[in-house]
Amino acid sequence: MVRSEKAEVDRQLPLGEEIFLDHVGHFVPEREAASHAFVRCGFAPTPVSVQVNPDGTLTGTGNVCAMFARGYVEVLFKTAGTPLAAELDLSMARYRGVHLAAFVVADVGRAHARLGAAGFPLRPLVNMQRPVDTETGRATAAFTIARVERGAMAEGRIQILTHHTEDAVWQKRWLAHPNGARALASIVIVVPDIEEASARFMRFTGRHAVPTRLGWMIALDRGRIELVTRAAFEDTLPEVAVAGLPFIGAYGIVVTSLDTSEAMLKRTGLRTRSAGDCLVVPFPQQLGQGAWLFSEKSEFKLFS
Repeated sequence: MVRSEKAEVDRQLPLGEEIFLDHVGHFVPEREAASHAFVRCGFAPTPVSVQVNPDGTLTGTGNVCAMFARGYVEVLFKTAGTPLAAELDLSMARYRGVHLAAFVVADVGRAHARLGAAGFPLRPLVNMQRPVDTETGRATAAFTIARVERGAMAEGRIQILTHHTEDAVWQKRWLAHPNGARALASIVIVVPDIEEASARFMRFTGRHAVPTRLGWMIALDRGRIELVTRAAFEDTLPEVAVAGLPFIGAYGIVVTSLDTSEAMLKRTGLRTRSAGDCLVVPFPQQLGQGAWLFSEKSEFKLFS
C-alpha cells in the first residue's frame, strides 16, 4: 500500500485495510504524580477517566491522555482488583514505563480473524468505554479491542482496536500542547531475538519489516515500529537504562518546533540532548523508564 503524506496529516482514523500506530501507554502506580509529570513535560492532559465495561462494571484501569492531531499517549493506572488490573501490576513488577502499544484499524473484527489465521492465541473481542466530558456535556468514548493471550506478544500489551467515537476522543480543546507535540510517530522496542520479533510483528500487523542500520523497521500506513538489539539501543540512548528484555524503551513524537520544545523542556529542568534530527528527553521518574524522541519530521533517522 502506498503511503500518503496527505493521509498522515489530515486523517485521524484508518480506512479500508490501513493500520496506524494509534497510541502508547505508560503503566504507573501513582495517578496524580504521573499527571503532574505530564504537565511539567509540556503536555496538556485530559481529565482523569475511569474505564468501564458496557454493563457498567469497572475494567480495573483508568487513564489520563495527551491527545494529538494524530494518535495519542495515555497513562494507565489501577482502579479496581480485576484480571486486567492484575496484568498491569505484573507488568509494573518488571519495570514502570511503557507497556502498551495499540494499533488502529477500520474493522477490528476482520483484524481479529486475521490474527487467528496467523496463529496467534486470541482472547474474545472486548467492547470498552469511558465517560468523557465535552464542551457541550457528557459523552462516551467507545472502542473495540482485539487482544492476544498474555505472552503471545512478550513485549507488552500489544493490541489492535477500532475507535467508534472519534469526536469524543479527539476533542479539539485537548490537541494543543506547550511542548508543541502534534503526532505520535514511532515506537522503539528492545528485543532479545530481533529476527524472531520482526517475523512476529510482521504477522501481527500484516506489514513487512525492512532491515535498518540498527535493527528492523515496520512501516505502517501511519507510524512505524523500530525493533533493535540491546547493544544498539544502549549505544544510541545511553541515558536510558534497559530494564530487561523485552523493553519498550522510547517513542517518537512530532513537534512543531524543536527549538521551542527544547527551550520549554529545559525551563522545567528536564534533561535534553540533540541526536541527529531529533531531541532525546528521558522520562521523569513518575512516568517510568524510557525516553521521548522529539522531531519535526515523522520519519527521523535515529534508529534507521
